[in-house]
Amino acid sequence: MHEERRILAAKLRKAASQLRHLPRTLALVREAAGSWTAAWTLLLLVQGLLPVATVYLTRDLVDRLVIVFRAHGDAPSLRSAALPAALMAGVLLLAEILRGASTWIRAAQSDLVQDHISSLIHRQSVAADLAFYETPEFYDHLHRARSEAAYRPVALLETLGSFAQNGITLVAMGAVLIPFGPWLPVLLLLSTLPALWVVMRYAVKQHQFRNRITSDERRAWYYDWLLTAGETAAEVRLFGLGGYFESSYQTVRRRLRGERLALIREQSLAELAAGAAALLLTAAALAWMLWRAIAGAISLGNLALFYQAFQQGLRLMRSLLENVGQLYANTLFLGNLFEFLSLTPQVVSPPSPRPVPASPGIRFDQVCFRYPGGARVALDRFDLFVPAGRIVAIVGPNGAGKSTLLKLLCRFYDPEAGSITLGGVDLREFRIEDLRRNITVLFQQPVHYNATAADNISLGDLSAQPSADEIESAARAAGADTAIGRLPLGYGNLLGKWFADGAELSVGEWQRVALARAFLRRAPLLILDEPTSAMDPWAESDWLARFRRLAAGRTAIVITHRFTTAMLADEIHVMESGRVAESGAHRDLIQGSGRYAAWWAARRVE
Repeated sequence: MHEERRILAAKLRKAASQLRHLPRTLALVREAAGSWTAAWTLLLLVQGLLPVATVYLTRDLVDRLVIVFRAHGDAPSLRSAALPAALMAGVLLLAEILRGASTWIRAAQSDLVQDHISSLIHRQSVAADLAFYETPEFYDHLHRARSEAAYRPVALLETLGSFAQNGITLVAMGAVLIPFGPWLPVLLLLSTLPALWVVMRYAVKQHQFRNRITSDERRAWYYDWLLTAGETAAEVRLFGLGGYFESSYQTVRRRLRGERLALIREQSLAELAAGAAALLLTAAALAWMLWRAIAGAISLGNLALFYQAFQQGLRLMRSLLENVGQLYANTLFLGNLFEFLSLTPQVVSPPSPRPVPASPGIRFDQVCFRYPGGARVALDRFDLFVPAGRIVAIVGPNGAGKSTLLKLLCRFYDPEAGSITLGGVDLREFRIEDLRRNITVLFQQPVHYNATAADNISLGDLSAQPSADEIESAARAAGADTAIGRLPLGYGNLLGKWFADGAELSVGEWQRVALARAFLRRAPLLILDEPTSAMDPWAESDWLARFRRLAAGRTAIVITHRFTTAMLADEIHVMESGRVAESGAHRDLIQGSGRYAAWWAARRVE
């Protein structure tokens, strides 16, 4: 038992440390909606004092109504009762007006705070190293930040407002009760201590529970995505996977539901016990005041005043306890958001960056690299030189490390050892944005943007604000103009099926649009990862016929499995197991006895 108390105390201390996030959260709210927050604070103060005015006016009205009854309703007594009645009506009307104003202000605050936090999450997601996306822990952080960010800050704001308003009212009610006995406010406080313990204990348990189930929640989301996404629809139907994934989803959800209900049941029983203890204390106080009223020690107005003040005090104490629990829980969960926002990228720009050379040669010197958390070496003491203005092809089997080259060149990662230089300058000496501005890439799996055809292409160089002629020129260069020309609205036609009136393209047509996007950016370094993999032989032949002209004046690296594409390069480098196994022109390599010649011969046999 002693050990359990020690563990619980340690957990409470650890969770209490999360309260340090409260000032940061308030600063975030102020930053997002400063003027609205000031108006909201003023409203809280006024709304907190209105119930006290109502209590005092109730006492005055009751005492004057007693006089009215004793005077049999004569005019002077009625006039004397009319004033507190009118004032009470005015206070109630003002309370309704302020309640409406408060709802409007909270709605404005809510939208502003949610949008601001979403913006922070988006910026952090974009700034995070690509390596973060290689780890389950990052996805756990991101899932918790995104799922809680939608409502936790606003919930915290609501709770703070309720806490402040109830606190102001409670202090004022305490002052009302003191003349009846200084021990009454103390009794109110004592009656809520068991409930306070329950609130704090289960706020911690709820937080620990949510953190523990993050992976399971993501797994349930994954099964849901498999069952509903267009990308998986064909395969799920062909292999009859719907029932399997639905069963897997329900299994995870059933386990989560059981654990959540068990925790809620345990909390409800604890709250019932705490409520029963509070009821005994409050019943004693009410019995004492009723005895005093029967004995004539207090008037009916004072009894009404006490009853309202004490009942409101009880209600406010319960509300404050709920506020404390919600405030504490929201602060704990906002720790997830701040943990995500505090992730620090390791791939950063240097303090004093150097300018990027205009026409750089590229050199990999003894580069070693493995992906975060991976045991396999992707590049092993890798050496390669690509002269400026040349077209180089990188070929090799899957897993040889070909695509890793472009990720390192773009500084999505930094090598573990060795160096990569442009024009003799290490990539780490350039400002990241400047380096990437000088590189254009066609990725192996390019993004299909659900935007117009023109927008899909212009996204390759938004900063240049490309004209319609430049967009169409890039489309012609990539061979995408024919597919776009068949669309009802041409370059103004929406692509993809996410939104109304969108047109779906074939895989090869999407690849040509992505090629156009890459060509639009007139960067000195052009990297194409499997540029013709989704093209039919006719489209590939047409595109290859224009490729050398398109790459003129640029340094181009083409990563490919296709010999027809590699043949056009000035030099071909064959990669195996993270190293260059052989290099040379196509004609020289097929006449040798290396892997390239063996592959070529096998292709000829087929």
